Amino acid sequence: MTAKSLSIVQPTPVPLGTPEFETKRALLLQAFAEKIPSEYLLPKDLIDNPPLDVSGIPATCGILTPEEIEITETYDAVALAEAIAQRKYSAVAVATAFLKRAIISHQLTCCLTQWLVDEAIDRAKTLDTYLAENGKTVGPLHGVPISIKDHMPIAGTFSSMGCLSTIVKDETDSHMIAILRDAGAVFYCKTNQPQTLMHLESDSIWGRVLNPFNIHLSAGGSTGGEAALIAMKGSVLGVGSDIGGSIRAPAAFCGIYGFKPTSPLLPMKSFLASPSAAELNILCSTGPMCRSLRDMDLFMNGVIAAKPYLVDPKVVPFPWTGLKTPINRRLKIGIISNDGSIEPQPPVKRAISWAKELLSDPKHAELIEVKEFKPFGAVDAWSKIRRMYWPDGGQGSKGAILATGEPLHSLSEWIWKDEEPNGMQTAQDVNLARRERDNFRCDFAESWNEQDVDVVIGPAFVGPASAHNTAFYWTYTSLYNLVDYPGVVIPTPIKAKADEKYDADYVPLSDPCKHVKELWESSNFEGAPINLQLVARKYHDNELFGALAVLKDILGLE
Repeated sequence: MTAKSLSIVQPTPVPLGTPEFETKRALLLQAFAEKIPSEYLLPKDLIDNPPLDVSGIPATCGILTPEEIEITETYDAVALAEAIAQRKYSAVAVATAFLKRAIISHQLTCCLTQWLVDEAIDRAKTLDTYLAENGKTVGPLHGVPISIKDHMPIAGTFSSMGCLSTIVKDETDSHMIAILRDAGAVFYCKTNQPQTLMHLESDSIWGRVLNPFNIHLSAGGSTGGEAALIAMKGSVLGVGSDIGGSIRAPAAFCGIYGFKPTSPLLPMKSFLASPSAAELNILCSTGPMCRSLRDMDLFMNGVIAAKPYLVDPKVVPFPWTGLKTPINRRLKIGIISNDGSIEPQPPVKRAISWAKELLSDPKHAELIEVKEFKPFGAVDAWSKIRRMYWPDGGQGSKGAILATGEPLHSLSEWIWKDEEPNGMQTAQDVNLARRERDNFRCDFAESWNEQDVDVVIGPAFVGPASAHNTAFYWTYTSLYNLVDYPGVVIPTPIKAKADEKYDADYVPLSDPCKHVKELWESSNFEGAPINLQLVARKYHDNELFGALAVLKDILGLE
């Protein structure tokens, strides 16, 4: 009998490992392929000759019914929950629609690691029965399919940190998953992420995630599978994690909404099978990735209402007011044109100009005061945080990858290359780094106060989605992990054009800035969406959402 395989679009394949590793990887991919009904497979010719933009294929390929297209395309999570509660659609119909669209999306973007068809349908049937017998839902997410990043344990499935040696079978839900399950969520897939979890490109043993709007560009990382799946409308709501931009960058690359809260607000208990050395000084955050502002609000309300701090003392008790947070004053918004280190690529500059023009309109003068903002110490911050990510010199991650014959991906080597020669730091080294971090945070806060702003808006990345293997500079997102400020990325109507050029009077701010221009000129970014990032002070997450409520109509946000 011939082994079943699943053809995936991969214009830039991940590197090959040893024959022993490739044999194990092939078995992993075959086990995935065995689950997929033949009627859900796209034509081989399409896979071999895909268009640049694959985002419209799920709706036109003929695999989805008209109702399934309607379910997956016309609702955000809030509206979908309402439709299920009102019995417009059954939970089974919704789960089936998203299962089908997810597997179509995977063939085009390599966004999945697991496809949980039996588990999802069984769960949806149980929820439909409960609603029929009790006349009410089990919670605010009753029947809503939620996609989950691969490293987050779901009972009865596998999790990993993006490489073969880290795959484990999970017997219990992680804390966040348990809360979402109690709220009525249906888990139907897990999504792709990078080798090491520490790239802004999701390239792992399952393959390389592609940007739906230009397959020669990255979908971002580390939550790139989620971002691509949501952009393909194969998910309505997903969960990401962020220690350097891993929610915000992929959400920006794919033109969706993503929120990195202040680190201790949401639970991450049991998210990783082994602890991350980076978290000795840089704390990770978890948060939603979705289609609308109110979806982010729904997620935050639901998780915080579960009082996660009663289970995990690391979580801070925090009342959530979100989009209902009143802003009883003129909102002071700082505009970031550049961070003093890297001048953004042309379409990002256009997006900043677009936002500045709208926000500066005199008709909004009673609501908003707009001023220029210069982020404090961006160059210094990037140097500091890269050292703090790898207090072991990358030895643990590198050893785990190489142990099975798996190849090192280029961005894995890039991210720890500066620290690898220094090897394992001592406890005192880590201690001194913490003092550096805390001193920087105080200086950053002082600069913010001197510039007198409530929130800032600016780039989410140096450009649109990066070309494959070139996501080198995270300065616009990692800065806010170092100081632990909350940030939301929001879509704009701006898209990259094929013929855009830098201004004639451009002068590089730094060597990385010069390199970013070279990267722009060596790739085609046509069609890539552009998001902007809105940031508030630490623990001012509610105020950040209050500001979003003010800006919603001005910036045309969903």
